[in-house]
Amino acid sequence: MNHATAPHATYFQPQYHAEFALGEHSARHLRRILRLHLKAFDLLELADAAELALTELLANVVRHVPGRRCRICFLVLPGGVRVEVADSCSRLPVRAAEGVLADGGRGLLLVAAVTDRWGVVPRPDGNGKTVWFQCLTKASEAW
Repeated sequence: MNHATAPHATYFQPQYHAEFALGEHSARHLRRILRLHLKAFDLLELADAAELALTELLANVVRHVPGRRCRICFLVLPGGVRVEVADSCSRLPVRAAEGVLADGGRGLLLVAAVTDRWGVVPRPDGNGKTVWFQCLTKASEAW
């Protein structure tokens, strides 16, 4: 019988970068990678919120970015994690107004609700953007 085990914590770096053309199972695999990083740095309490927010950002790439290509970055911070999803689509995401029935924009409301900070940074050349969020531990929020 085969047993899969997670790599030892010493194999993990505080930064993870990768470029993807997102497919059917990409969100599941990236959530697992994020969870493994959070576990390796003793930040597992952030996993549920970070995974949910990551899923929403990836869904936006699938829905709105031609070719579904993006660059992912997980950056472990003291007492937290920053996740960035960069793509080549210059159209900025729009958050739905609260209480309004709309077909889209609810994902960003969810990101705002489960993370401590989030934002969008357009590329200076106008060829894309980076959508990011941070999740912080309770101890680091007190600062």
